[in-house]
Amino acid sequence: MPHTAIPDILTGRLALIALTPEIIRAEQSSGPRFAELVRCTIPANWPPEHWDPHVFDFLLALFDRDPEALGWTRFVAIRKPDGTRTLAGTVGGFAREDPAECEIGYSILQQFEGLGLITEAAQAFIQRIRATGRFSSIIAHTYPWLGGSIRVMEKCGLTYDGPGQEQGTIRYRMRL
Repeated sequence: MPHTAIPDILTGRLALIALTPEIIRAEQSSGPRFAELVRCTIPANWPPEHWDPHVFDFLLALFDRDPEALGWTRFVAIRKPDGTRTLAGTVGGFAREDPAECEIGYSILQQFEGLGLITEAAQAFIQRIRATGRFSSIIAHTYPWLGGSIRVMEKCGLTYDGPGQEQGTIRYRMRL
């Protein structure tokens, strides 16, 4: 599916652009094509913390298995103040072992922390997930000492749901 067929998610301050296999391969190569495809400036400190390289392989395999995952699974968040466009973060999700459950995650570059941008991105992403009609709940994991991440989840309507899947993490949930 060409990128132009996947509509961006637009918010007041952001454009969320769906990752496609072409965009992922461009980002993996670290060349100028990535910036061209997502139509923005790429800060020197990209990617954000917790954006692990194995995510690329995971997404490529997911798109191969489930072409319908294109357009709702993973987005880059482009900040668009005053007509400029700068890559600020990422938001995404995937179906869990229970196909009715979607796990979301997000990350933002340090210079954009505390501005409410990742909350805005996550809220818009959750609306896209709802529109798929595929899921009955959304979950997210974090560490209990990451107060900013917890605030994002709470502002998005997720509530504490117990210990997380990985040791030391906690889980938040929203029933749809």
